[in-house]
Amino acid sequence: MCAAALLCFDATLVGAAEGQSSDPIVASNFPIAADARLAGDSRQTRFVLDLDKTIQFRAFALADPYRVVVDMPQVSFQLAAGTGTAGRGLIKAFRYGLVMPGGSRIVFDLTGPARIANSYVLDAANGQPPRLVLELEEVDRTTFVQSLAAESRPELKPAIADAADIAVAVEAAAPPKPAAPPDLRPVVVIDPGHGGIDNGTQSSGESEKNLVLGFGLALRDRIEKSGKYRVVMTRNDDTFIPLADRVRIARNQSAALFVSIHADALPRREGDAQGATIYTLSDRASDAEAERLAEAENKADAIGGVNLTEEPTEVADILIDLAQRETRTFSNRFARLLMGEMKSTVRMHKHPLKSAGFKVLKAPDVPSVLIELGYVSNKGDLEHLVSENWRFRTVGSMAQAIDAFFAKRLATAGSAN
Repeated sequence: MCAAALLCFDATLVGAAEGQSSDPIVASNFPIAADARLAGDSRQTRFVLDLDKTIQFRAFALADPYRVVVDMPQVSFQLAAGTGTAGRGLIKAFRYGLVMPGGSRIVFDLTGPARIANSYVLDAANGQPPRLVLELEEVDRTTFVQSLAAESRPELKPAIADAADIAVAVEAAAPPKPAAPPDLRPVVVIDPGHGGIDNGTQSSGESEKNLVLGFGLALRDRIEKSGKYRVVMTRNDDTFIPLADRVRIARNQSAALFVSIHADALPRREGDAQGATIYTLSDRASDAEAERLAEAENKADAIGGVNLTEEPTEVADILIDLAQRETRTFSNRFARLLMGEMKSTVRMHKHPLKSAGFKVLKAPDVPSVLIELGYVSNKGDLEHLVSENWRFRTVGSMAQAIDAFFAKRLATAGSAN
C-alpha cells in the first residue's frame, strides 16, 4: 500500500511537470519559476530557484528512499528542458510539477541521508530576482531519522497529507532512538571572502573570490581529516554573503576560531607589494595600507545592497568593548602562532602582522583573524596563489597553527581549573 501510494504520487508529479506550461494564459496568473540550479559538494549542497515574486513554502524530508520535498503555492515552471535530470552533490535528480489545483511540489532524490540545514526566500535585490534557496547537509542515518520525527510534526495540506503521512509512517512508528551525544569539538569557521556578484580583486583573469574559495575548501578538508574540529564554511560555492551574516554564522555556531581568507591587490600608482599578511581587529589601523584595505573590504557589503547604517548605543559599545578585550588577546595569540608557522613555507609581507577595523572580525566573543594570502597584483604572488603545491604547503602550515592554538588554550584552561 505504501509503495503503491508513492508510485502514484511520483507519476502524478512527473506528468504535471511535463504538461505544466500547456496553458500559458492560466499559467501567467501564477508565480513563475524561470531557472533552477545546484551548487556544492557531497557534504553540503545548495538548490536555488529563480522566481518573479516571493512565495511561501515548506520543506521536509522523507525516507526510504531518501528525499526532500518542497511544497509551495501553484507555480508556473518555465525551466529549460531537462532541468532536474542531472544531479550534484547530495542531490541525484529532482522533479517538479502540480500536485493539486493551487499547489506545486519539488521532489529531490538524494544520494544518501541529508538534513535541511537552511531554507529561505530572498527578496529581489541588485538586479537579482527573488530566489528560493534550499541548503542540504550530509548526516548519518540516525541523525536523519531524528530529523524526520521533528519535521513530521507540522500539519500538511489536506490534499497532499496522505502521501507524506504514509511515507513517514514506518519511521514514526519505530521506537525513539537515543539522542546522539553532543559534539564537543571546537568549531572552526572558515570564511572565504567575497563571492557571487562581488569578485574581490582581479588580475590576469583570476578573481579573488575563486582563489580564496579553493583555498578555504582545501583548508577545510585538511583540518577535518584530523577529526579534532568541526568545520563550518561561511560559503562553499560562488555565493555573496554579507559581512554581518559571516559574523552571525560564527556566533550562531559558538565558534572557537574564525579565519577569513582574502587576497589583496595594490593599485599600480602605489607601486608593488608582495607576501602574506595576517590582520587582527583594531579600532585604529596599524598603517595606511591596512586602513585602505579595511575600508575596501568593509565597502564590499554595498555591492550586495546591505544596509550598514545601524549604530550601536553607547552602552552597547561599552559592553562589546569589554567582551572583545579577552577575544582580542586570543586573536593576537593565534595571529602570532600563524605567522610563526607560515613564515617557514610562505613568502610573508615585510610587515606580516597588522590590525585594522574589519567588520568581519568584530564578533565580540569569537577569536578572529583575516589572512591576505598575497597580492594578485604581484606576478610572483599570483603564481603561488594558483599553484596546487603552494596551496598544499600553506594549508599545512595553517593547520599546524590551528593545532598549536587549541593545544595552548586547552592547556591554559586546564591549569586554570
